[in-house]
Amino acid sequence: MVKRKRKRGKVVVNLVLGVICFIWLVPTLGLFISSFRPAADILQSGWWKVFPHQEYTAGETLQLSKEVDLRGPIEVNGKTYTDEQLKAGVEADGKQLIWENRRARTVNVQEQGWQTVPDLTVENYKNVLSGKEYKLKEADGSETVQKGTGLSQAFWNTLTIAVPATVIPVLIASFAAYAFAWLRFPGRKTLFVMIIAMLVIPLQVALIPVLKDYTALGLNGSYLGIWLAHTAFGLPLVTYFMYNFISQLPKDLFESAFIDGASHFTIFSRLILPLSVPALASIGIFQFLWVWNDYLVSLIFIGNQPSVQVMSMKIADLAGSRGNDWHLLTSAAFISMLMPLAVFFLLQKYFVRGLMGGSVKG
Repeated sequence: MVKRKRKRGKVVVNLVLGVICFIWLVPTLGLFISSFRPAADILQSGWWKVFPHQEYTAGETLQLSKEVDLRGPIEVNGKTYTDEQLKAGVEADGKQLIWENRRARTVNVQEQGWQTVPDLTVENYKNVLSGKEYKLKEADGSETVQKGTGLSQAFWNTLTIAVPATVIPVLIASFAAYAFAWLRFPGRKTLFVMIIAMLVIPLQVALIPVLKDYTALGLNGSYLGIWLAHTAFGLPLVTYFMYNFISQLPKDLFESAFIDGASHFTIFSRLILPLSVPALASIGIFQFLWVWNDYLVSLIFIGNQPSVQVMSMKIADLAGSRGNDWHLLTSAAFISMLMPLAVFFLLQKYFVRGLMGGSVKG
């Protein structure tokens, strides 16, 4: 009876996880396919049209009498239809009747068949990475070609910000978590409660005061400033996360190290860090994803100049005020996903390896 309940529970969990993966996979697949489709195809049909599907195609053209009154019933092949029906398309004997030229009184008889829209191109990625070319007409009638800025510079800017803004808070928080978990000093509990309280404070509240200090210190618009900002905003969560892991490590392990004459730094570097690989990988993923996808903090502390723009700002500029160039947006969005996915799968491997390493003796 207990085994049956466990099996049922596993089946339910697997079904739920399967549904979640499917919900995540479908739009990702659509984004990937759309990134290779020409602009005209994206505007005219959905991404699923690249797969074989049934669709009405133009067939025979019927010429109605010029005297047909469009305000009344319209007779086509012995049956009557309204003008609105023919505008939208009406099915008749497995075919679809639709106006081909309403003014000329011609109706097209469309037949249903299997169709595909296989046109794919890498031109979208080329324009996104290197910049799209625009033709501008001058006052004298001549045309000039100007090339826009691509995502290459924004990609390296984002990577330059994301890597230090992930490593610095994780490293500092690991030191702090070790101190809170295994060291005894005055005000330890009070300080830890203050750090936990920072988790509920919205970062938007601190933007203006911090920005004023940055302006006074000359840090605004620099990489050092954005690194410190992401570190400060990420430290409370990372410290709390690492504390929960480090505080659960066996106490006997540290006592044996102290007896052997190891210092706190030796214990931290030789014991804590190797055993904390699963936690470091997990919180590293969260911190990197937050920094990589950040828009607000980067906009406030580093600005929106082309030389320092991050990926999120550049993609927002591609969207524009009217949402133009959807074919470029899909390519840019998929490019922005590649690095977080690579980091996730890379750290996931170390995550599993850390768990196995900590569970095997010898």
